[in-house]
Amino acid sequence: MDGPVDPASPPDGAIGDVARVRAILIASAREGQPISYSHLLAELGHRFTRPKMRAVCKTLDAIDAAGAAAGEPELAVLVVRESDGLPGQGWWVGQRVMRLGYDGPWTGAPALAFVRALQEETFAWWRGRG
Repeated sequence: MDGPVDPASPPDGAIGDVARVRAILIASAREGQPISYSHLLAELGHRFTRPKMRAVCKTLDAIDAAGAAAGEPELAVLVVRESDGLPGQGWWVGQRVMRLGYDGPWTGAPALAFVRALQEETFAWWRGRG
């Protein structure tokens, strides 16, 4: 994931629409359900491709940066691979995960336990605001 997305010039139409993607993620949080990359892209009118996934990851970074500044929990942690229920590599790299207190593997039971705990925090936070 590169830098934050400028909402004034979103990449690839709906994929860069911070407000729309954020609304989808908040709805998922309130329902207590993660959302797959392919489902998120479908909600935005696209089929899954790696370039589209990378573009949506930039939007997720922008959403989480603004959310962190507002005291909100992670929303990007809700976007997962269908294969294993974990966020993709881009979510794990950089300072984000270390800042959240995790330095284990990106796959397997420890990663899944970490991600599910974060997801539960996000679900609880947004349920209380719906």
